[in-house]
Parts: sequence; C-alpha cells; structure tokens
Amino acid sequence: MAPDEKLRSENSPVRPGSASRRRFVKGLGAAGVALPALAMLPRWGFAEDVAAIYANAAIDWKQFAGQTITLAGAIHPWSNAIIPLLWDFTKLTGISVVTDFRLETTFLGALAIQLNRGGNTPDVFMYTTYGQGISAGWLEPLNAYYSDKSLTDPRWYDESDLLKTARAFPLWRDGERYAIPITSEAVTLFINGDALAARNLPVPQTFDELLATANAIKTNEMSGIAMRAQASGNSSVPAMSFVFSYGGAMVSDNKAVFASPEAIAAIEMYGQLLSQAGSRGVSGYEWYHVLDDFLQRKTAMAIDSSNFATDISNPAKSLVARQAVFAAFPHVPGRASVPFMSHWQACINSRSRNKRAAFLFLLWATSKPTSMRTAAAGLATTRVSAWSSESFKKAFGAQAAEAALTNLQNADVDRAKAILFHPLSRPILDAFMIGVNEVVSGARPARIAMTNAAEKANAAIRG
Repeated sequence: MAPDEKLRSENSPVRPGSASRRRFVKGLGAAGVALPALAMLPRWGFAEDVAAIYANAAIDWKQFAGQTITLAGAIHPWSNAIIPLLWDFTKLTGISVVTDFRLETTFLGALAIQLNRGGNTPDVFMYTTYGQGISAGWLEPLNAYYSDKSLTDPRWYDESDLLKTARAFPLWRDGERYAIPITSEAVTLFINGDALAARNLPVPQTFDELLATANAIKTNEMSGIAMRAQASGNSSVPAMSFVFSYGGAMVSDNKAVFASPEAIAAIEMYGQLLSQAGSRGVSGYEWYHVLDDFLQRKTAMAIDSSNFATDISNPAKSLVARQAVFAAFPHVPGRASVPFMSHWQACINSRSRNKRAAFLFLLWATSKPTSMRTAAAGLATTRVSAWSSESFKKAFGAQAAEAALTNLQNADVDRAKAILFHPLSRPILDAFMIGVNEVVSGARPARIAMTNAAEKANAAIRG
C-alpha cells in the first residue's frame, strides 16, 4: 500500500510526484517493448473463459495426455502463485504434475546431487547456476522446442511481450537457450515511512545519504537497516548491487575482480552500514531474516529483492503494509545506480523421459494468460502485459511495481549474467561473501578481506 501523503508527494522513489499510469506503462516499454494493443486480457469469471484463451493457440494441448511430470523448486512467490493453477494445466493437457518444493537452500543443495547422479527426475526445475548446469550437461537445449510448430505457436506465445531483460537473460554465448525465465526481480530499497517522517527525512538517494539516514533513524527497538551478510553465496545479491553501483564487477575475462578499488569501496560502505546501523546478529542474516525484520518493524530500512513487496504490502503478514515506501536503489554521486537483477529460470532435465510434455508445461506457465493470473497473485512475472495490469499493481502495490521496474531498467544484464552464468559461480560467490562477512563482522578491513576473497575465487577458477 502507498505510504503517507507527505512521503508520497515529496519523496517519490523515482522522481518527485506520484506515479501515474502513463509513466508506468512508458517505463514498461523502456524495459521491454511498447505496450501491446491487447495488454489487458479479459477478467476471468468462469473456467470456460480461461480455456477459450488457451484454445486460441495453434497447439494440441492434449498431445501428451496421460504423462506425468515432476516439478521441483524453491518455496518462493513463483511456486506459491503457480501451484493453485496446476489443476487447470492438468485439465487443459491431461498431464499430471507432481510437485517437490523445498526451502531454497535445501532445494538447491539436493538438486545438484540429483542432477549429478544422472537422475531423470525432476523433469522441470527452478534453477540459478546456469553455467554449471550447461557445462555439466544437466540442462536440455530449448531452441529446437521453440521452433517446433507442434509445440509452440509463436504468434500466441508472443515473445515481444517479454521484458527486454527476460528476452536477453537466458541466451547462452552461442545463442542457445537452456532455460525459460519465470520471474523478474531487482534489488530494491524498502523503508518504513513512519521512521522517516518521525525525523522529517527524505528518501535517501546516495550511499552517503543512506548511511546518514540509517544512523539517524535507528532506535533501541529498531535497527537502521537490514541486509544479507551470511558467509554464503546465496546471500550475495545486495552486496553485488553495491559493487556494480560503485563501478565494479564480479568477474571479467574469467577472473574474479572484486578486489578492485571500486569493489573494495563498495564493500567498505556495506560494512559501515551494517556495523553502525545494522540489526543485531546481522552477520548471519539471509534473505528471510531481512524480510522478517522489516515486516515486524524491527528495522527501518532493508535492501533486497523487489519480490519482497508482495509480503510487505500484505496487512495479514506485515506490520508496515500501510507505511512502506519502495524506492530506487541508491547511487554514488556522478554514477548511475546499478542494482543486481535476475530472473529465476526454469529448466528441463536433459535426462527427463518427458521432455516435450515438460516444455509444454513451461510454455503454458509463462504464457500471457497464465502470467496474468499469477500476476494477480502478486508475482512479478516476465510479461509486459502482466506488469501493466491493474490486478498486479493492486496485489504488488503500484509504488512497489514502479520502483521494481526502475531498478530493472537501471540494472546491467551483462554484469549479472557474467557471474550467474559462470560455471564456477557458486565457489566464486561463496568466496565473495566470506569476504563481505569478514568486513561486516569487523574481522578484517575491506581491502584485505576482498583481496583474499578474490584470490580464493581465482584459485577455484584455475582449478
């Protein structure tokens, strides 16, 4: 929900003035394409309305009736949004779907073991370590499926409706696709508007302003800011946003480069924020600690995935639903903000016995009509039409949606892909976050911690 009127009018996350539908739709065009004429699909009051929209595709939805596929993934906004619709998929196609969703760290650890053993399940799975999966031969190449007219109706699927980042993200260096993006997210600044208003402070725009604000609004009951700092690669997303925005990178020319002056300055600021104004025990924080602190009013500000907005805006879960402010990621004076962005992707197991049925599922799950329905549940999909829908903005929050879109536009897809798609992304990110954790905990200064971290990462790269 929107913040109070004072903050809404004076401290817009993008520029002064409240968000307008015209600006929002224009922004969607910049992030992807111009809004298609059929941007708003019909409201679904009856099941037959839904079936009719899928029937418009030149696809035999029943061609794999009787098959069963296993869908695995993390407990995540995407899984929460897609699970209620799986029965509709089964009715449409005759394909049964068995699900296996677990906590993110548990799921990712178990998945790598399953795939490495050569198991033929799961058939479809959420995935992040793209380079590792391709190098190991775990992921099925998908270009041939897209060009198969018995599986795909390009006119109906309409890839021009995808955000620009979603179109570019799954492309491997040879132009092959091994995944289909299923969500869109960018690192975003969340603020308890009441905490700002109590000190009559504006939304911070620069990192120096962020540090000053975090120190000014912290209290005995509420930290100034919460961010991930656990010594694990899974916690790297916010810290990478600092590195990118200071002008640094994670990898370049197959080398870890986060010991650069820019990266060291970025992590030094990261450590100052959390050591001076961070939550108690923040050196062990993962994303769920950050989210819980913000929802429970235990922190005045938080930086993490834009997908937090659905929970933050939900009064049943959030104590700050009415006063939450969603803002652009901060920047260094004279530099543009470059928040980390990503798309959770879904892949097909290269050893699956039901690959074509699995692809049909992914086509259905990421199509316009399905995306409109998952967006209505607050999921940030990859579709322009879904982002522009009133049902999405109501569930996600109009201001939150505009802030997320701004951060997606400001992101650098190539810098994000350079680390995410590296075959050794996990050990590189683990080394990086060990260094960040040392800085946050005060064990080592940023220069020493990040130099050691980069050396460890490069040793892993060299093998």
